Amino acid sequence: MAQIQWYPGHMAKAKREISDKLKVIDIVIELVDARAPYSSKNPMLNDIIKQKPRLIVLTKKDMADADVTNQWINYYKEHHYFAMSVNLKNFKEYQKIIDQCQIILKDKKAKEQARGIKPRPIRAMVLGIPNVGKSTFINKLASRKATITGNKPGVTKSQQIIRVAKDFELFDTPGVLWPKFDDERIAKNIALIGSIKQDILPLDDLFIYALKYLSQHYPKLLEARYQLTIDFSDEDWLIHAFDHIAKLRKIKPIKGETDYDRVMQLFFSEINSGIIGPISWEDTTCVKD
Repeated sequence: MAQIQWYPGHMAKAKREISDKLKVIDIVIELVDARAPYSSKNPMLNDIIKQKPRLIVLTKKDMADADVTNQWINYYKEHHYFAMSVNLKNFKEYQKIIDQCQIILKDKKAKEQARGIKPRPIRAMVLGIPNVGKSTFINKLASRKATITGNKPGVTKSQQIIRVAKDFELFDTPGVLWPKFDDERIAKNIALIGSIKQDILPLDDLFIYALKYLSQHYPKLLEARYQLTIDFSDEDWLIHAFDHIAKLRKIKPIKGETDYDRVMQLFFSEINSGIIGPISWEDTTCVKD
């Protein structure tokens, strides 16, 4: 697959601003999508953040496979990261994030107090690639519509400081992707979670990838949602899958032919919304050390 270039100008600007503002930040809250924690983790951020304290938050855990999410939490902890997962629809879990940040910074705050530095709110920077739930996360914590939200990549394009509590402030940034994707699997995973526009990739390739993955890892979900069991030894399995879903969902044919675009549109919509069921697109075995 040719390299996919997807680096809008506001992302290059955001990267520079992140580097500049880190000097006044106490901790970075890095959001990744629990459905694809490796693919949705921007490798450029490691060089930018360096030794700054960091909490990795796996968002949308309600849409991911719980067992796989636990694998990722354990993986991060084994690699000396602070990590937790949240359901963005459950407000009670947000306080846990603030509490965890306070625990991580407890020693730092104690040293500052011993040096006579006046106590001030914790300043946390929220980072993450587009559509990992960053705006929703901030809005829930701020208990108001502090940023624009939308289920599409690249909605937030400016930076804001938001007072969340008496002793806690959030510094928001736009979602930042890396300049290109050399790994086809990563590109497909972040397309399936909605972090890049799916039509950047050949949709039929993405459809095949998703069907094969679900057939291997979540066959019961395919069967439950589409009454679909795929026989890959049949050379026409893809056509049969298209025809089956179209008939099941009553998608009208075009000039006697299955409307392949409508079938894929429906399929990806149900994946993005979680209607098919909780799916994780990768486990910890995908990590390249």
